[in-house]
Amino acid sequence: MLDRLFLAHPRSVDEGYFEHQRVAFSFAGTLFLAAAACALHGLFPALCEKTGSNTVKRLYERMVANRRRAAPQAHVQQQSQPFCDYAI
Repeated sequence: MLDRLFLAHPRSVDEGYFEHQRVAFSFAGTLFLAAAACALHGLFPALCEKTGSNTVKRLYERMVANRRRAAPQAHVQQQSQPFCDYAI
């Protein structure tokens, strides 16, 4: 149970627990700032016109690059995520 909750997913993307935690927190911080920019854009449409979409594109590219780096481990079957519908 503990392996599935804490280690299986990081292992499936060729990361250790703390490395995966650092990457996930980095994504969370970036998304938090993008959300703030989107809220600001909602109030003042002339501000931060492309910040949200550019941030999503950058994060997607980072995620794909990490998948390519982990490609030799692609044979590891990924377990279903009990708390979310996608994996970072």
